[in-house]
Amino acid sequence: MNEVKDPHGAALEPLRAALIARAHAEADRVCAAAEADGQRVLAAARNNAAQLLTDARAQGEADAAALLAVETASARRAARSVLLAAQRAAYDELRQRARTAARALLDDRSRRARLTAAVRDRLGEHAVVREHPDGGIVAETPDGRRVDASIDTLVDSALAQLDLEPLWAAS
Repeated sequence: MNEVKDPHGAALEPLRAALIARAHAEADRVCAAAEADGQRVLAAARNNAAQLLTDARAQGEADAAALLAVETASARRAARSVLLAAQRAAYDELRQRARTAARALLDDRSRRARLTAAVRDRLGEHAVVREHPDGGIVAETPDGRRVDASIDTLVDSALAQLDLEPLWAAS
């Protein structure tokens, strides 16, 4: 095969080389711009991720603090409930023992007679005195005045006069 030489090809060679050089320079510029854009996008993404992490950490701490406050309040309420239940049980036990002791005291005829006399003194001789079904007495006058000296009333009245607060105070 015989190669045909283009007489104008040699003349176009500098133009061709210049176009190729220009294309390489443009490609290098585009690559450099893309690299710079990529670095800016990557830096922005890193900053955004760091900010999201900071925000998430702060939100997590705030959520944890709120949850801790709720749990602490709940634990305090539960402890208060246990304390109040224990105080109520102690009070009920004290009341029951006082009722038992009052019944035993009123089993003595002379004490019962003194109680009856005290009620009659208060209401007068026309008062009708009767036994209360749960112990003690109840008296009533024809005009409707009444004295309840039942065991429950006597004990509740006595306990109401006591300062029981020191029993509940922490030592």
